Amino acid sequence: MRALARTASVLAGAWLWTGAALAQQAPLPSNQDALRLCDRVVQLMDSTKVVVPELARAGEPVAENARQALVNLRAGGVQNSPLIYTFLLNLRAYLALSDAVPKPASLSDEARKQFYELRDAQDQLDAYFRALLARKEQQLADPDRDALRRYAQADEKLGPPQAGKPRVVFLGDSITDGWRLNEYFSADRDFVNRGISGQVTGQMLGRMMADVIDLKPSAVLVLAGTNDIGRGVSLEAIEDNLTMIAELAEANKIAPMFASLLPVSDYHKEENPSYLQTVRRPPQTIRALNTWLQEFCRRRKYAYVDYYAKLVDSAGFLQADLSDDGLHPNSKGYRIMAPIALEAIDKLLQPPPQKKRR
Repeated sequence: MRALARTASVLAGAWLWTGAALAQQAPLPSNQDALRLCDRVVQLMDSTKVVVPELARAGEPVAENARQALVNLRAGGVQNSPLIYTFLLNLRAYLALSDAVPKPASLSDEARKQFYELRDAQDQLDAYFRALLARKEQQLADPDRDALRRYAQADEKLGPPQAGKPRVVFLGDSITDGWRLNEYFSADRDFVNRGISGQVTGQMLGRMMADVIDLKPSAVLVLAGTNDIGRGVSLEAIEDNLTMIAELAEANKIAPMFASLLPVSDYHKEENPSYLQTVRRPPQTIRALNTWLQEFCRRRKYAYVDYYAKLVDSAGFLQADLSDDGLHPNSKGYRIMAPIALEAIDKLLQPPPQKKRR
């Protein structure tokens, strides 16, 4: 048994060298497909152990490690390369053990197909893992860390605000990026969308000059922080970034407005395992940041735009019918958010009604 374990360990570690050619030829799965593939691998481990008694004894610890790695992938995100690497090591070890143990002569064609399917899954996950590493290397070397190129041409063409028509920039991540403002607000409003999917508050801080200050808005409505929480950024760091965004806005005579983070839910996880949201974005952490935001706005006399209160259900989660993935609002969710934003903007920017002369 010790010899088998040593063999499994050596072969599992050797995948970086020996599997390169095969993995380069394998089709690259999407993030969602990769998670489904990992789930399928665990199913195949369980089924193949049944038909090979020696593998059941030798492979169970490795299969259990793979099951736990799958749990962590669902919680931490399939783009977490260390978790994918751990899963791959256990898959490699299991396949090494399957090669080393004797198989019964009566092994069915279906069982043989399952072993072939495991090897194909290994090749696909190898390719996926390498793609993740390449993407991260590119991000580290990317001279445009904050994605300033995204709106560079649009910013240049926008022109200055018109007199009597105050401009508001919506600054945020994918929730803002996916919000088609022209469909939810009157066309005569000068509302400018500068959301970028996946961004954290530090990247938005880096875009303040190009995508906010240079556009000469009267106000900036910031909806940010959920991606920071999802990546494990501390609340202190998020609060520092949001404070600096506010400082820069005020220094340039732009009124800062801060929206609450939206609640999340796991109501759609059966449709897709990646829709398990509350592990990566714990509701208590969202509430803690919203509490800080509300107090920050009260203390600084900024507008606090409370989407959370209208989108949360009695259990403390994002209402199931307001989102299709437990994180991003759908059209029904945006229809609830739009009047909340508009009321806050009008209260901040609309001149008070003039008193009639007697």
